[in-house]
Amino acid sequence: MDLSLCLPGAVRIDTHISTVWLADDYAYKLKKPVSLPFLDFSTLERRRHFLEQELRLNRRTAPELYLDLLPVSGSAEAPVLDGAGEPIEWVLRMRRFPAGALLSELAAAGQLQASHIDALAAHVADFHQSLPALPVEAAPAKDVVEWTCESLDEAESSPQRPPGIDLARVLALRERLLARLDAQSGWRAGRLHGGFLRECHGDLHLGNLVLWRGGVVAFDAIEFEPALRCIDLMNDVAFAFMDLLAWGRAELAWRFVNGYVERSGDFDGLLGLRAFAAYRALVRAKVALLSGQPQGFLRYWPLAESLVADPAPPRLLLVMGLSGAGKSTLAAMLAEQAGAIRLRSDVERKRLFGLAPTDRPVPGLELYGAEATRRTYARLSGLAEGLLLAGHSVVVDAALLRQAERAVLRALACRLCMPFLLVECAASQQFMEQRLATRAAAGTDASDAGIEVQRRQREWAEPVPAGWSAEHQVIVNDGSLADLQAAVTALLAEARR
Repeated sequence: MDLSLCLPGAVRIDTHISTVWLADDYAYKLKKPVSLPFLDFSTLERRRHFLEQELRLNRRTAPELYLDLLPVSGSAEAPVLDGAGEPIEWVLRMRRFPAGALLSELAAAGQLQASHIDALAAHVADFHQSLPALPVEAAPAKDVVEWTCESLDEAESSPQRPPGIDLARVLALRERLLARLDAQSGWRAGRLHGGFLRECHGDLHLGNLVLWRGGVVAFDAIEFEPALRCIDLMNDVAFAFMDLLAWGRAELAWRFVNGYVERSGDFDGLLGLRAFAAYRALVRAKVALLSGQPQGFLRYWPLAESLVADPAPPRLLLVMGLSGAGKSTLAAMLAEQAGAIRLRSDVERKRLFGLAPTDRPVPGLELYGAEATRRTYARLSGLAEGLLLAGHSVVVDAALLRQAERAVLRALACRLCMPFLLVECAASQQFMEQRLATRAAAGTDASDAGIEVQRRQREWAEPVPAGWSAEHQVIVNDGSLADLQAAVTALLAEARR
Protein backbone atom coordinates (compact mmCIF):
# COMPACT_ATOMS: atom_id res chain seq x y z
CA MET A 1 0.00 0.00 0.00
CA ASP A 2 1.32 3.41 -1.01
CA LEU A 3 -0.05 6.19 1.19
CA SER A 4 1.76 8.76 -0.92
CA LEU A 5 -1.28 8.44 -3.22
CA CYS A 6 -3.31 10.27 -0.59
CA LEU A 7 -0.39 12.23 0.89
CA PRO A 8 1.02 14.24 -2.02
CA GLY A 9 4.73 14.95 -1.70
CA ALA A 10 5.21 12.52 1.20
CA VAL A 11 8.66 11.08 1.88
CA ARG A 12 8.70 7.33 2.50
CA ILE A 13 10.96 5.60 5.02
CA ASP A 14 11.03 1.80 5.32
CA THR A 15 12.30 -0.53 8.01
CA HIS A 16 11.93 -4.30 8.06
CA ILE A 17 8.68 -4.06 10.09
CA SER A 18 7.18 -0.61 9.34
CA THR A 19 6.74 2.11 6.75
CA VAL A 20 6.62 5.79 7.71
CA TRP A 21 5.47 8.62 5.47
CA LEU A 22 6.56 12.17 6.28
CA ALA A 23 4.09 14.76 5.02
CA ASP A 24 3.89 18.40 6.10
CA ASP A 25 3.85 18.50 9.93
CA TYR A 26 3.01 14.85 10.43
CA ALA A 27 4.42 11.34 10.23
CA TYR A 28 2.18 8.38 9.41
CA LYS A 29 3.29 4.91 10.48
CA LEU A 30 1.99 1.66 9.05
CA LYS A 31 3.05 -1.79 10.24
CA LYS A 32 4.00 -4.29 7.57
CA PRO A 33 2.14 -7.63 7.47
CA VAL A 34 5.15 -9.64 8.61
CA SER A 35 5.60 -12.53 11.02
CA LEU A 36 9.06 -12.87 12.54
CA PRO A 37 10.45 -14.89 15.46
CA PHE A 38 10.06 -11.90 17.78
CA LEU A 39 6.76 -10.36 16.49
CA ASP A 40 3.63 -11.11 14.51
CA PHE A 41 1.93 -8.38 12.47
CA SER A 42 0.40 -10.83 10.03
CA THR A 43 -3.26 -9.86 10.45
CA LEU A 44 -5.10 -6.53 10.32
CA GLU A 45 -6.40 -7.14 13.83
CA ARG A 46 -2.88 -7.66 15.19
CA ARG A 47 -1.52 -4.61 13.38
CA ARG A 48 -4.26 -2.45 14.85
CA HIS A 49 -3.61 -3.89 18.32
CA PHE A 50 0.09 -3.14 18.23
CA LEU A 51 -0.47 0.35 16.85
CA GLU A 52 -2.82 0.97 19.77
CA GLN A 53 -0.15 -0.32 22.11
CA GLU A 54 2.39 1.96 20.47
CA LEU A 55 0.09 4.95 20.91
CA ARG A 56 -0.59 4.11 24.57
CA LEU A 57 3.01 3.47 25.50
CA ASN A 58 4.48 6.52 23.81
CA ARG A 59 1.88 8.97 25.04
CA ARG A 60 3.46 8.41 28.47
CA THR A 61 6.68 10.14 27.41
CA ALA A 62 5.79 12.03 24.23
CA PRO A 63 2.08 12.96 24.30
CA GLU A 64 2.61 15.90 21.95
CA LEU A 65 4.20 13.64 19.32
CA TYR A 66 1.77 10.71 19.38
CA LEU A 67 -1.63 11.90 18.20
CA ASP A 68 -4.10 9.21 17.13
CA LEU A 69 -4.88 6.12 15.11
CA LEU A 70 -6.48 6.62 11.71
CA PRO A 71 -8.28 4.08 9.48
CA VAL A 72 -7.34 3.56 5.87
CA SER A 73 -10.26 2.60 3.64
CA GLY A 74 -10.69 2.19 -0.10
CA SER A 75 -8.22 -0.18 -1.72
CA ALA A 76 -4.47 -0.74 -1.81
CA GLU A 77 -4.45 0.89 -5.25
CA ALA A 78 -6.58 3.85 -4.11
CA PRO A 79 -6.24 4.23 -0.33
CA VAL A 80 -8.32 6.80 1.56
CA LEU A 81 -6.89 8.07 4.83
CA ASP A 82 -9.43 8.64 7.63
CA GLY A 83 -12.35 8.18 5.32
CA ALA A 84 -15.62 6.26 5.45
CA GLY A 85 -15.92 2.59 4.75
CA GLU A 86 -14.43 -0.61 6.13
CA PRO A 87 -10.80 -0.17 7.21
CA ILE A 88 -8.29 -2.13 5.19
CA GLU A 89 -5.38 -0.85 7.28
CA TRP A 90 -4.59 1.32 10.29
CA VAL A 91 -2.05 4.12 10.55
CA LEU A 92 -0.52 5.81 13.57
CA ARG A 93 -0.38 9.58 13.14
CA MET A 94 2.46 11.42 14.88
CA ARG A 95 3.68 14.97 14.93
CA ARG A 96 6.83 15.37 12.88
CA PHE A 97 9.98 16.68 14.56
CA PRO A 98 12.78 18.56 12.81
CA ALA A 99 15.62 16.77 11.08
CA GLY A 100 18.77 16.75 13.18
CA ALA A 101 16.87 16.74 16.50
CA LEU A 102 17.66 13.15 17.50
CA LEU A 103 20.30 12.81 20.21
CA SER A 104 22.08 10.32 17.95
CA GLU A 105 22.26 12.98 15.23
CA LEU A 106 23.53 15.55 17.71
CA ALA A 107 26.14 13.08 18.96
CA ALA A 108 27.30 12.35 15.41
CA ALA A 109 27.59 16.09 14.71
CA GLY A 110 29.50 16.74 17.95
CA GLN A 111 26.66 18.97 19.19
CA LEU A 112 25.42 16.99 22.18
CA GLN A 113 25.53 19.26 25.23
CA ALA A 114 25.40 18.86 29.00
CA SER A 115 22.05 20.67 29.07
CA HIS A 116 20.58 18.01 26.78
CA ILE A 117 21.75 15.29 29.15
CA ASP A 118 20.35 17.09 32.19
CA ALA A 119 16.98 17.31 30.45
CA LEU A 120 17.20 13.63 29.53
CA ALA A 121 17.99 12.57 33.10
CA ALA A 122 15.05 14.54 34.47
CA HIS A 123 12.71 13.18 31.78
CA VAL A 124 13.61 9.54 32.36
CA ALA A 125 13.59 9.84 36.16
CA ASP A 126 10.20 11.53 36.21
CA PHE A 127 8.80 8.99 33.73
CA HIS A 128 10.04 6.09 35.85
CA GLN A 129 8.63 7.59 39.03
CA SER A 130 5.22 7.88 37.37
CA LEU A 131 5.06 4.15 36.63
CA PRO A 132 3.31 1.72 38.97
CA ALA A 133 5.34 -1.22 40.20
CA LEU A 134 4.47 -4.49 38.51
CA PRO A 135 3.32 -7.30 40.80
CA VAL A 136 5.78 -10.12 41.26
CA GLU A 137 3.56 -12.52 39.33
CA ALA A 138 3.67 -10.17 36.30
CA ALA A 139 7.42 -10.61 35.87
CA PRO A 140 8.15 -11.94 32.36
CA ALA A 141 9.24 -15.55 32.17
CA LYS A 142 12.04 -14.48 29.84
CA ASP A 143 14.48 -12.31 31.77
CA VAL A 144 17.69 -10.41 31.06
CA VAL A 145 19.77 -13.60 31.23
CA GLU A 146 17.79 -15.25 28.44
CA TRP A 147 17.82 -12.13 26.29
CA THR A 148 21.57 -11.88 26.80
CA CYS A 149 22.03 -15.50 25.75
CA GLU A 150 20.02 -14.84 22.58
CA SER A 151 22.34 -12.02 21.57
CA LEU A 152 25.42 -14.08 22.38
CA ASP A 153 24.06 -17.05 20.43
CA GLU A 154 23.46 -14.79 17.43
CA ALA A 155 27.03 -13.47 17.56
CA GLU A 156 28.46 -16.96 18.01
CA SER A 157 26.63 -18.55 15.09
CA SER A 158 26.48 -15.70 12.59
CA PRO A 159 28.69 -15.98 9.49
CA GLN A 160 28.47 -12.17 9.27
CA ARG A 161 30.51 -11.67 12.46
CA PRO A 162 33.58 -9.54 11.62
CA PRO A 163 36.78 -11.60 11.54
CA GLY A 164 38.36 -9.44 14.25
CA ILE A 165 35.88 -10.86 16.77
CA ASP A 166 36.80 -14.52 16.85
CA LEU A 167 34.98 -17.32 18.64
CA ALA A 168 37.32 -17.17 21.62
CA ARG A 169 36.29 -13.56 22.27
CA VAL A 170 32.61 -14.45 22.02
CA LEU A 171 33.01 -17.31 24.50
CA ALA A 172 35.06 -15.17 26.87
CA LEU A 173 32.40 -12.46 26.92
CA ARG A 174 29.69 -15.07 27.43
CA GLU A 175 31.51 -16.50 30.44
CA ARG A 176 32.19 -13.13 32.06
CA LEU A 177 28.78 -11.55 31.52
CA LEU A 178 26.73 -14.60 32.46
CA ALA A 179 28.84 -15.02 35.60
CA ARG A 180 28.15 -11.38 36.49
CA LEU A 181 24.43 -11.79 35.89
CA ASP A 182 24.35 -15.02 37.87
CA ALA A 183 26.08 -13.35 40.82
CA GLN A 184 23.41 -10.64 40.75
CA SER A 185 20.40 -12.97 40.56
CA GLY A 186 19.54 -12.52 44.24
CA TRP A 187 19.82 -8.75 43.90
CA ARG A 188 17.51 -8.77 40.85
CA ALA A 189 14.97 -10.84 42.81
CA GLY A 190 15.11 -8.27 45.59
CA ARG A 191 14.55 -5.50 43.07
CA LEU A 192 11.49 -7.31 41.71
CA HIS A 193 10.00 -7.66 45.19
CA GLY A 194 10.95 -4.06 45.95
CA GLY A 195 8.84 -2.66 43.11
CA PHE A 196 11.61 -1.74 40.66
CA LEU A 197 10.19 -3.85 37.82
CA ARG A 198 7.89 -1.61 35.78
CA GLU A 199 6.52 -1.20 32.27
CA CYS A 200 9.38 0.94 31.01
CA HIS A 201 10.35 2.24 27.58
CA GLY A 202 12.61 -0.67 26.70
CA ASP A 203 14.63 0.90 23.88
CA LEU A 204 16.24 4.07 25.24
CA HIS A 205 19.14 4.43 22.80
CA LEU A 206 20.03 7.87 21.44
CA GLY A 207 18.12 7.29 18.21
CA ASN A 208 14.88 7.13 20.20
CA LEU A 209 15.50 10.38 22.10
CA VAL A 210 14.70 13.74 20.55
CA LEU A 211 14.93 17.43 21.36
CA TRP A 212 11.39 18.76 21.48
CA ARG A 213 10.26 22.24 22.50
CA GLY A 214 13.09 22.92 24.90
CA GLY A 215 13.27 19.45 26.43
CA VAL A 216 14.22 15.89 25.58
CA VAL A 217 11.57 13.22 25.10
CA ALA A 218 11.71 9.48 24.53
CA PHE A 219 9.69 7.94 21.73
CA ASP A 220 9.33 4.62 19.89
CA ALA A 221 9.00 2.44 22.99
CA ILE A 222 8.89 -1.31 22.43
CA GLU A 223 5.28 -2.31 21.80
CA PHE A 224 5.61 -5.80 20.28
CA GLU A 225 7.12 -7.70 23.24
CA PRO A 226 6.12 -6.92 26.86
CA ALA A 227 9.10 -8.84 28.22
CA LEU A 228 11.43 -6.29 26.62
CA ARG A 229 9.79 -3.32 28.35
CA CYS A 230 8.63 -4.88 31.64
CA ILE A 231 12.09 -4.59 33.13
CA ASP A 232 14.12 -3.18 36.00
CA LEU A 233 14.29 0.60 35.93
CA MET A 234 18.08 0.53 35.81
CA ASN A 235 17.96 -1.79 32.81
CA ASP A 236 16.07 1.00 31.02
CA VAL A 237 18.57 3.64 32.17
CA ALA A 238 21.50 1.46 31.10
CA PHE A 239 20.59 1.71 27.41
CA ALA A 240 21.10 5.48 27.17
CA PHE A 241 24.15 5.24 29.44
CA MET A 242 25.67 2.59 27.19
CA ASP A 243 24.90 4.44 23.98
CA LEU A 244 26.57 7.61 25.25
CA LEU A 245 29.66 5.52 25.97
CA ALA A 246 29.46 4.05 22.47
CA TRP A 247 29.40 7.56 20.99
CA GLY A 248 32.61 8.38 22.88
CA ARG A 249 30.89 10.67 25.40
CA ALA A 250 31.78 8.95 28.66
CA GLU A 251 31.57 12.19 30.64
CA LEU A 252 27.98 12.69 29.45
CA ALA A 253 27.15 9.05 30.19
CA TRP A 254 28.15 9.55 33.82
CA ARG A 255 26.42 12.93 33.93
CA PHE A 256 23.23 11.21 32.81
CA VAL A 257 23.47 8.45 35.42
CA ASN A 258 24.26 10.95 38.17
CA GLY A 259 21.38 13.19 37.15
CA TYR A 260 19.05 10.21 37.14
CA VAL A 261 19.97 8.79 40.55
CA GLU A 262 20.11 12.24 42.15
CA ARG A 263 16.53 12.83 41.04
CA SER A 264 15.20 9.30 41.63
CA GLY A 265 17.26 8.23 44.65
CA ASP A 266 17.74 4.77 43.12
CA PHE A 267 21.35 4.26 44.16
CA ASP A 268 20.72 0.56 44.74
CA GLY A 269 20.05 0.13 41.03
CA LEU A 270 23.63 1.07 40.25
CA LEU A 271 24.77 -2.38 41.37
CA GLY A 272 23.46 -3.72 38.05
CA LEU A 273 24.41 -0.78 35.82
CA ARG A 274 27.46 -2.28 34.13
CA ALA A 275 25.93 -5.71 33.51
CA PHE A 276 22.74 -4.17 32.16
CA ALA A 277 24.80 -1.84 29.96
CA ALA A 278 26.81 -4.78 28.60
CA TYR A 279 23.55 -6.54 27.74
CA ARG A 280 22.36 -3.38 25.97
CA ALA A 281 25.60 -3.15 24.01
CA LEU A 282 25.03 -6.74 22.88
CA VAL A 283 21.52 -5.82 21.72
CA ARG A 284 22.90 -3.06 19.51
CA ALA A 285 25.71 -5.32 18.28
CA LYS A 286 23.15 -7.98 17.32
CA VAL A 287 20.96 -5.45 15.51
CA ALA A 288 24.01 -4.22 13.58
CA LEU A 289 24.91 -7.80 12.69
CA LEU A 290 21.41 -8.61 11.45
CA SER A 291 21.37 -5.35 9.48
CA GLY A 292 24.66 -6.12 7.74
CA GLN A 293 26.51 -3.25 9.46
CA PRO A 294 29.89 -4.60 10.62
CA GLN A 295 31.07 -1.17 11.78
CA GLY A 296 28.11 -0.93 14.12
CA PHE A 297 28.94 -4.38 15.49
CA LEU A 298 32.55 -3.30 16.03
CA ARG A 299 31.38 -0.21 17.92
CA TYR A 300 29.23 -2.09 20.42
CA TRP A 301 30.93 -5.48 20.90
CA PRO A 302 34.21 -4.14 22.37
CA LEU A 303 32.15 -1.87 24.61
CA ALA A 304 30.31 -4.88 26.01
CA GLU A 305 33.68 -6.50 26.69
CA SER A 306 34.97 -3.40 28.47
CA LEU A 307 31.85 -3.18 30.66
CA VAL A 308 32.45 -6.64 32.12
CA ALA A 309 36.24 -6.36 32.35
CA ASP A 310 37.79 -5.95 35.78
CA PRO A 311 37.51 -2.22 36.51
CA ALA A 312 40.15 -0.07 38.16
CA PRO A 313 39.85 -0.11 41.96
CA PRO A 314 37.16 2.35 43.05
CA ARG A 315 38.21 5.43 45.00
CA LEU A 316 36.54 7.82 47.39
CA LEU A 317 36.89 11.53 46.70
CA LEU A 318 35.57 14.21 49.05
CA VAL A 319 34.91 17.72 47.79
CA MET A 320 34.72 20.22 50.64
CA GLY A 321 34.42 23.98 50.86
CA LEU A 322 32.39 26.96 51.96
CA SER A 323 29.04 27.66 50.38
CA GLY A 324 29.56 29.60 47.17
CA ALA A 325 33.03 28.20 46.49
CA GLY A 326 31.64 26.22 43.56
CA LYS A 327 32.23 22.78 45.04
CA SER A 328 29.12 21.23 43.46
CA THR A 329 30.32 22.23 39.99
CA LEU A 330 33.75 20.86 40.82
CA ALA A 331 32.29 17.63 42.21
CA ALA A 332 30.17 17.14 39.09
CA MET A 333 33.22 17.56 36.87
CA LEU A 334 35.21 15.11 38.97
CA ALA A 335 32.42 12.53 38.81
CA GLU A 336 32.03 12.88 35.05
CA GLN A 337 35.74 12.64 34.30
CA ALA A 338 36.43 9.88 36.83
CA GLY A 339 33.34 7.82 35.93
CA ALA A 340 32.07 8.12 39.49
CA ILE A 341 28.81 8.58 41.35
CA ARG A 342 28.28 11.95 43.05
CA LEU A 343 26.58 12.08 46.44
CA ARG A 344 25.44 15.60 47.24
CA SER A 345 24.70 16.47 50.86
CA ASP A 346 22.18 19.20 49.96
CA VAL A 347 20.10 16.69 47.99
CA GLU A 348 20.38 13.76 50.39
CA ARG A 349 19.57 15.96 53.41
CA LYS A 350 16.31 16.97 51.76
CA ARG A 351 15.56 13.42 50.64
CA LEU A 352 15.65 12.36 54.30
CA PHE A 353 12.81 14.82 54.93
CA GLY A 354 10.81 13.87 51.85
CA LEU A 355 11.71 17.06 50.00
CA ALA A 356 12.68 17.54 46.37
CA PRO A 357 16.13 19.09 45.79
CA THR A 358 14.80 22.59 45.10
CA ASP A 359 12.12 22.57 47.81
CA ARG A 360 12.76 25.15 50.51
CA PRO A 361 12.38 24.28 54.21
CA VAL A 362 9.20 25.45 55.88
CA PRO A 363 9.19 27.04 59.34
CA GLY A 364 9.50 24.47 62.08
CA LEU A 365 11.35 21.92 59.93
CA GLU A 366 14.74 21.27 61.58
CA LEU A 367 16.54 20.67 58.32
CA TYR A 368 19.87 22.07 59.47
CA GLY A 369 19.95 21.12 63.13
CA ALA A 370 22.63 18.90 64.66
CA GLU A 371 20.50 15.74 64.41
CA ALA A 372 19.59 16.38 60.77
CA THR A 373 23.25 16.94 59.95
CA ARG A 374 24.23 13.73 61.75
CA ARG A 375 21.62 11.79 59.76
CA THR A 376 22.75 13.40 56.53
CA TYR A 377 26.39 12.41 56.98
CA ALA A 378 25.36 8.92 58.09
CA ARG A 379 23.37 8.59 54.85
CA LEU A 380 26.29 9.84 52.77
CA SER A 381 28.60 7.34 54.45
CA GLY A 382 26.17 4.44 54.02
CA LEU A 383 25.54 5.22 50.36
CA ALA A 384 29.25 5.65 49.69
CA GLU A 385 30.06 2.29 51.26
CA GLY A 386 27.44 0.47 49.20
CA LEU A 387 28.58 2.07 45.96
CA LEU A 388 32.25 1.45 46.64
CA LEU A 389 31.58 -2.21 47.40
CA ALA A 390 29.62 -2.40 44.13
CA GLY A 391 32.72 -1.21 42.29
CA HIS A 392 31.78 2.44 41.74
CA SER A 393 34.07 5.32 42.57
CA VAL A 394 32.29 7.94 44.66
CA VAL A 395 32.53 11.72 44.91
CA VAL A 396 31.00 13.12 48.10
CA ASP A 397 29.95 16.75 47.65
CA ALA A 398 29.47 18.36 51.07
CA ALA A 399 30.71 21.30 53.11
CA LEU A 400 32.73 18.94 55.37
CA LEU A 401 33.91 21.88 57.41
CA ARG A 402 34.42 19.88 60.60
CA GLN A 403 37.33 17.49 60.83
CA ALA A 404 35.22 14.77 62.46
CA GLU A 405 32.99 14.65 59.36
CA ARG A 406 35.97 14.23 57.09
CA ALA A 407 37.60 11.67 59.35
CA VAL A 408 34.59 9.33 59.29
CA LEU A 409 34.64 9.17 55.49
CA ARG A 410 38.41 8.78 55.37
CA ALA A 411 38.12 5.90 57.83
CA LEU A 412 35.57 4.28 55.51
CA ALA A 413 38.05 4.31 52.62
CA CYS A 414 40.78 2.94 54.88
CA ARG A 415 38.54 0.14 56.14
CA LEU A 416 37.70 -0.85 52.57
CA CYS A 417 41.36 -0.49 51.51
CA MET A 418 40.40 1.97 48.77
CA PRO A 419 42.19 5.12 47.59
CA PHE A 420 41.08 8.36 49.22
CA LEU A 421 41.44 11.99 48.19
CA LEU A 422 40.17 15.18 49.83
CA VAL A 423 39.70 18.05 47.37
CA GLU A 424 39.16 21.45 48.92
CA CYS A 425 37.36 23.96 46.71
CA ALA A 426 38.34 27.54 47.47
CA ALA A 427 37.47 30.96 46.05
CA SER A 428 37.76 34.60 47.01
CA GLN A 429 35.04 36.05 49.20
CA GLN A 430 33.96 38.33 46.37
CA PHE A 431 33.47 35.40 43.98
CA MET A 432 31.61 33.39 46.59
CA GLU A 433 29.20 36.18 47.42
CA GLN A 434 28.52 36.82 43.73
CA ARG A 435 27.75 33.14 43.20
CA LEU A 436 25.47 32.96 46.22
CA ALA A 437 23.53 36.04 45.11
CA THR A 438 23.13 34.66 41.59
CA ARG A 439 22.09 31.26 42.90
CA ALA A 440 19.50 32.75 45.26
CA ALA A 441 17.99 34.81 42.44
CA ALA A 442 17.70 31.75 40.18
CA GLY A 443 16.17 29.54 42.86
CA THR A 444 17.05 26.36 40.97
CA ASP A 445 19.82 24.97 43.16
CA ALA A 446 19.42 22.43 45.96
CA SER A 447 21.47 24.50 48.40
CA ASP A 448 19.63 26.85 50.75
CA ALA A 449 22.79 28.58 51.99
CA GLY A 450 23.02 32.32 51.46
CA ILE A 451 25.65 34.93 52.21
CA GLU A 452 24.91 35.08 55.96
CA VAL A 453 25.17 31.31 56.30
CA GLN A 454 28.46 31.35 54.42
CA ARG A 455 29.90 34.04 56.69
CA ARG A 456 29.00 31.98 59.76
CA GLN A 457 30.64 28.94 58.16
CA ARG A 458 33.91 30.83 58.00
CA GLU A 459 33.81 31.34 61.76
CA TRP A 460 33.60 27.68 62.74
CA ALA A 461 35.26 25.89 59.81
CA GLU A 462 38.11 23.65 60.96
CA PRO A 463 41.32 23.41 58.93
CA VAL A 464 42.50 20.17 57.36
CA PRO A 465 45.30 18.79 59.55
CA ALA A 466 48.85 18.90 58.24
CA GLY A 467 49.07 15.13 58.55
CA TRP A 468 46.61 14.81 55.68
CA SER A 469 48.78 16.68 53.19
CA ALA A 470 49.40 13.64 50.98
CA GLU A 471 45.65 13.18 50.50
CA HIS A 472 44.61 16.83 50.44
CA GLN A 473 44.48 18.98 47.31
CA VAL A 474 43.21 22.54 46.94
CA ILE A 475 41.58 23.83 43.75
CA VAL A 476 40.96 27.56 43.52
CA ASN A 477 37.73 28.11 41.62
CA ASP A 478 37.98 31.80 40.73
CA GLY A 479 38.20 31.43 36.97
CA SER A 480 36.18 30.10 34.07
CA LEU A 481 34.58 26.67 33.70
CA ALA A 482 37.33 25.83 31.21
CA ASP A 483 39.94 26.67 33.86
CA LEU A 484 38.16 24.46 36.37
CA GLN A 485 37.89 21.63 33.84
CA ALA A 486 41.64 21.83 33.19
CA ALA A 487 42.35 21.72 36.93
CA VAL A 488 40.14 18.64 37.33
CA THR A 489 41.85 16.89 34.42
CA ALA A 490 45.26 17.59 35.91
CA LEU A 491 44.16 16.47 39.37
CA LEU A 492 42.81 13.14 38.14
CA ALA A 493 45.87 12.52 35.98
CA GLU A 494 48.07 13.01 39.02
CA ALA A 495 45.84 10.81 41.18
CA ARG A 496 46.06 7.92 38.69
CA ARG A 497 49.85 7.80 38.83
